[in-house]
Amino acid sequence: MILFHGSLESISQPEIRQPNRTLDYGAGFYATTSQQQAEDWVKRRMRESYATIGFVNEYNLNGDVLKKLKCLFFDSPTEEWLDFVMKNRTDRHFTHDYDVVYGPVANDRVYAAFALYEGGLLSKQNLIAELKTYKLVDQYLFHTANSLKAIEFIKAKQIGL
Repeated sequence: MILFHGSLESISQPEIRQPNRTLDYGAGFYATTSQQQAEDWVKRRMRESYATIGFVNEYNLNGDVLKKLKCLFFDSPTEEWLDFVMKNRTDRHFTHDYDVVYGPVANDRVYAAFALYEGGLLSKQNLIAELKTYKLVDQYLFHTANSLKAIEFIKAKQIGL
């Protein structure tokens, strides 16, 4: 399977980085099966940082290595997914011991719905039902150094605005 990662750099050697903000699945290296999602993300970063070029990095996911890792998979928005994302997003001290986490991306539109849930204006069940109507892309989090052995760099495609 091919995965993509949008960045301001070509990343032939992915690494676990501590983010300066809270993320859906915690610290690590994020990738997606959607080339368009990776390209959109890097273009957004380019506009925010006034960069003139970025990269969509491409990787091969080794399923045999993945099978040997501790993984958590969410195929769609569920209560468990929501609880996991909210814990990662709101509790700076929360950490988990999964090597790899896979599931939907909680994008800006999703966060608007999350805000309604957090404010008590939307129940958990109604939020999940609404999220299931969205066309969500996926994301993989490689959370441990060991998990990075499951991806192999193929190439980096330069992107301009």
